Amino acid sequence: MANTTRDAAVDDGPKDAAGFFDRFLLRGAPRELWMIFAIHLVGYVSYMIMNWTFVLWLSYDLGYSDEKAGLWVALWSALMTLVTVFVGSLTDAIGIRKALLLSMVICIVTRCFMTFASARWMVLGLGMIPVAIGEALGTPAMVAATRRYSRTSQRSVSFSYFYASMNVGILIAGFMFDFIRRRVGEPVGHWSLPLFDITLTTYQTVFLVSLIFQCGLFPILYWGMREGVEATDQGVRIVPGQSRYPHESFLRALAFSLRDTYQETVRIFTGLFTQPGFYKFLGFLALAAMVRLIFVHMNYTYPKFGIRELGPGAPVGTLYNINAFMIIFLVPIVGVLSRKVSAYKMVTVGSSIAAASVFIMTLPPAWFQGVADLEYVRWLAHHGLGLTGEVNPWYVMIFYFIVVLSFGEAIYSPRLYEYAAAIAPKGQEGSYMSLSYLPFFLAKLGVATFSGVLLSRYCPETGPRSSGTLWLIIALTTTICPAGLIAFRRWIRVKEAGRAE
Repeated sequence: MANTTRDAAVDDGPKDAAGFFDRFLLRGAPRELWMIFAIHLVGYVSYMIMNWTFVLWLSYDLGYSDEKAGLWVALWSALMTLVTVFVGSLTDAIGIRKALLLSMVICIVTRCFMTFASARWMVLGLGMIPVAIGEALGTPAMVAATRRYSRTSQRSVSFSYFYASMNVGILIAGFMFDFIRRRVGEPVGHWSLPLFDITLTTYQTVFLVSLIFQCGLFPILYWGMREGVEATDQGVRIVPGQSRYPHESFLRALAFSLRDTYQETVRIFTGLFTQPGFYKFLGFLALAAMVRLIFVHMNYTYPKFGIRELGPGAPVGTLYNINAFMIIFLVPIVGVLSRKVSAYKMVTVGSSIAAASVFIMTLPPAWFQGVADLEYVRWLAHHGLGLTGEVNPWYVMIFYFIVVLSFGEAIYSPRLYEYAAAIAPKGQEGSYMSLSYLPFFLAKLGVATFSGVLLSRYCPETGPRSSGTLWLIIALTTTICPAGLIAFRRWIRVKEAGRAE
């Protein structure tokens, strides 16, 4: 890698934030910070089109019912979150670059099984389940990298860009998800792979696109990212890693390194529970998890709900893109304007707005029929979504819901990452970030499982539906977050580095 001939290097950068636009431009940040944004963006395209496809693939390709598909998704989602809980300390022990490379290799191999295999045991045992491990390895590494590669004055804006890059990925994924489903056919379309005697189903074709995006990341990371980069308020330091066992054979050095990594991971992980502030942090995250579960439902409940209420081929991905489009522009602006406001306060305000948005979906669709019949609404639906004829009022409700949700998300969601990074001791950013998923794991396990039950009971494929009740149950669970953050503020709030309040 670059700068391997010296133990440490310092590149002088701006000594202080010069102004509003300098903060936007992140002057003086190392190239690795911008690479993390790019990796996060492309990786999220790959992740989201795969994630939205799971419930459809499980039902129509593998033949599972709503309830069983929900159980498999719950297992996958919970495993990914649980692994994330434990791999943060591994990231701190082996370094950001190695953790990201390991994550990428696992994601590529497992996606190959999901794309080209057809036997249940193979696609589930060698594809869907272990891909959760690969995805989980990358999350704490990228969050830790965002802190490591940005100065203190840049941190709020950096996490805003980090979150915005994710939403650019979601935006691209939404269009691709709808395009592939429409082009190949839903739910039982087929596509022949050019130059090969391979025929893929609609949902395997989506996995193939996910695989291609994942493969595109490898050269960026392998040849572009330097080892040992750190941004400080004095400049960018580069401290390349050195082998602990230069005189040993490759295999012996590898074995010793694995042993040391295991011991260091255990030491870092167990040490977290001796820090008093860490328990308050977990309490905060247990409440924050309840509003984040909206997005679990958007991944696993919303696609089937939308297709069943609006019809096969419904542009559910394009509708969800309203969220990503708004977040891309709102998050950096909110990040700059609110950089002096504590993360705790921002999460409280933002989660209140996000929780309120879900109640829009509980209202009778007939209330929105007048809006759906407006001439400009029809024009937007016909030209923007490709619809024909009358506009279902559910389109209007989903639009309002996603717009309000996006305002709340732009306020609170990036600050969840910043809160974890801000209170973490130096060198333990990955551990704090990964263990921040522990409350989310417990809540996510129940919600992903419950998603199939809600769909089967209130929004079945055939028969009468009561989708408003489905969304009312979701809305009530999300209100736990803002209510709890307000009620238990004095007991669970932790002092944030760099915040006066």
